[in-house]
Amino acid sequence: MAGDRSGTVALFGGSPFLGNDDIDRLLLKGCNGPVGVLPTADAFEEPQLLISSAEQWGERLGVEVVPVMALTRGQSSDPSFVALVDTLEMVWLVGDSPIHLRTSLKDTPLWASIHAVLDRGGLVAAVGASAAAMCDPMTDPRGGAFTFGLGLVEGFAVLTESETWATEQLQRAQHLSAEVPLVELPTGSAIVLDRSRGEWQRFGDVTVHGNW
Repeated sequence: MAGDRSGTVALFGGSPFLGNDDIDRLLLKGCNGPVGVLPTADAFEEPQLLISSAEQWGERLGVEVVPVMALTRGQSSDPSFVALVDTLEMVWLVGDSPIHLRTSLKDTPLWASIHAVLDRGGLVAAVGASAAAMCDPMTDPRGGAFTFGLGLVEGFAVLTESETWATEQLQRAQHLSAEVPLVELPTGSAIVLDRSRGEWQRFGDVTVHGNW
């Protein structure tokens, strides 16, 4: 990861804004200001539903939610979205298409702005399939093989919402852990990295395959 290695990265197994309130509260204690929510990975579904869920979550946890509706690669170069993220200390990436998220953000000004959140000591959280896209390699939801991801974290892959994967897909991904460590994150689990310490903390039923 680039920068001075400050900041925090949180990768959740699933259930954005619904099933992780206890972990979310711990993370929110360390940062100030509003939370930017990027539903980019649900661009072809109903991203506004994620924003509505985020706003209800914000009311429960006492935090302001700011939608960042950059849904396409073109919008990831929009100066207004970049400037918005430049004001934030906390960003949540949510949605179910890691491949669309990767395509939309990789090597864009908005992705650089998200990196900068970490470099100034902030928090970047990603949930479910969006969390898988943060890694390089990334677990491909179409079959369980590895493909290239965004590389916010490197050297291992995560398999999110693992309780929903077919046995064949799980076995294919687990087999690849001989080459690259694989971290299974069922819904309700998370791993959190304090970049200043270089240590990952595990929450919930996290299963690791390979040497990680």
